[in-house]
Amino acid sequence: MSAEDDLREQMIDAFKGASYPVSSPMDLVPALPDGPGTKFETGDFSMTAMELNTKTSGGDFPYDEPEPLVDDIIQDLKDQNEL
Repeated sequence: MSAEDDLREQMIDAFKGASYPVSSPMDLVPALPDGPGTKFETGDFSMTAMELNTKTSGGDFPYDEPEPLVDDIIQDLKDQNEL
């Protein structure tokens, strides 16, 4: 499994418990196992949910399901050479 696929799977698992549709990153916090301190790690990559929120554009809210949200986060991380 590639680092991107691993990260995508971790994020989908973490965000799928949110009450969709979500209209802001704050709507995701209750679904995260460790709140904003939830870590996403793979290979050399490691960021908390809070760091993701500050280092990425935040997405194009609202989202009706986790997959498009995660796609946007992954693309943003790639655009910034974080992944």
